[in-house]
Amino acid sequence: MFGLGVTELIIVLVIIVLLFGGSKLPQIGKGIGEAISNFKKATSGKDTPKVTDESH
Repeated sequence: MFGLGVTELIIVLVIIVLLFGGSKLPQIGKGIGEAISNFKKATSGKDTPKVTDESH
């Protein structure tokens, strides 16, 4: 996974906890999850409306 080992991932997680604090992590995780979900929906094209030409 991106060339990171377990030790590097733990260090990154500790730095994130130190920067944002434990109380804000659920909010950040929820925001990231929603962003990923919206991105996947947008790239799949399922939510795009069909354009019809009814001008004639």
